[in-house]
Amino acid sequence: MTNKDFAVFDSDSHVVEPPALWERYLDPEYRTLGKHALWRQEGRTGAYLKVNGDIFRDKGNPNLPRHALWRPGMDWDAIGALDPQIKHPATEGASDPLARLADMDAMGVDQALLYPTWFAEGFFLVRDPDVAYALARAYNDWIADFCKVAPERLFAAAILPLQDMDFALEELQRVARIRSIRAIFIRPMFIENRYLNHPYYDPLWAELERLGITAAVHATPGLWNPEWTSHGPFIEKIKDRLVQPIAPGGGGGPFAGGSGGAGQTTTFTGATPLGHPMAPILAHWLDNHMFVASALIGYTVMERYPAMKAVVAHGKASWMQEVLEKMEASTRVIPLLHHYPVSTEPEEMWEHGNVMLGFDAEERMIQKLPQDFAAKVVWGSRYPHHDATSAWDALAQLRGANVPEPLIARMMGQNAAAQFGIKLLNPVAA
Repeated sequence: MTNKDFAVFDSDSHVVEPPALWERYLDPEYRTLGKHALWRQEGRTGAYLKVNGDIFRDKGNPNLPRHALWRPGMDWDAIGALDPQIKHPATEGASDPLARLADMDAMGVDQALLYPTWFAEGFFLVRDPDVAYALARAYNDWIADFCKVAPERLFAAAILPLQDMDFALEELQRVARIRSIRAIFIRPMFIENRYLNHPYYDPLWAELERLGITAAVHATPGLWNPEWTSHGPFIEKIKDRLVQPIAPGGGGGPFAGGSGGAGQTTTFTGATPLGHPMAPILAHWLDNHMFVASALIGYTVMERYPAMKAVVAHGKASWMQEVLEKMEASTRVIPLLHHYPVSTEPEEMWEHGNVMLGFDAEERMIQKLPQDFAAKVVWGSRYPHHDATSAWDALAQLRGANVPEPLIARMMGQNAAAQFGIKLLNPVAA
């Protein structure tokens, strides 16, 4: 049933930064330095991300641009069935706002918040704060122009040069005056050897609270990153060590005892590469768990900045109950280890805090217990990534689970509009 009488807000949608961002929006005096610090190169036979002059080549099949592969009408089976021997073009709506609006119409999406792709992967690794500041200004100006094509439908999470907090606060105050900027993109990772529970970030939380701008937290698998920044490289290292033991019996050949006699046994262990990265499947949840548990609750960001709004995207939502259960004990037994001891019960902090989680409609916990989650979740499509879904897909799953329509409307749009300070439009027709 492709109909709805309420607006849908896509809280997890991505752009793919084009070369024009560097060539037209980066200050001329920083163009050479900027392309050395962060640059995405895509060619006919391969692609790479450059960070601080180092080249991180794509590990996947260059014929399948998984960061921009999905189009309306496709499902996961269709994505999996794509011929890997054929070069598939990237989704046009990833970088073209008019194509994107057409895709949003087909998806049943009325409005969307846009996250970066290559800046999400590499920007926070840029070492030179001045260059990072220039790159942030370029991205924010480019995404603001992207959103101007449909200012009532397209909104964005801005980039801040957190490598230098003074620069970050200056840029935050600048982008706060841009109509389409409704959030600040934050990747849950170490930046300059400091995680987000470090007191260094307190001025950021305070200014976000003062300005009423949302912290849009979005994990990235980190396939191009040094190991300490993300779970991604660690997961890939473990995957590459997966083995398949073969232990046949005696006789019949070299792997069945060979010619040495029927009583002899040989064990052969061979690597079994999976052929695709695992980090995009696992890293988001691990990174989001750590941010919510250690920064928001464990180091009392939610308690000390109660009016600060946050959305934690692309990591499901049903895990939050487990985090709260664990933090009930942790906040009691290790309070002296905290820079700011927790004085509020985690359950109470979560109930009254201004933090929401991105959810997937296929999450069974949300289908079975929608009343427990409806006030704390926002929906996102992940467009145009290969694991994207449409609003029609989400509505079909939630309705199929007999979730009440008022709760669906809240989870699919109303929560996000309140969290990002956006007026919902009339719904797009089927």
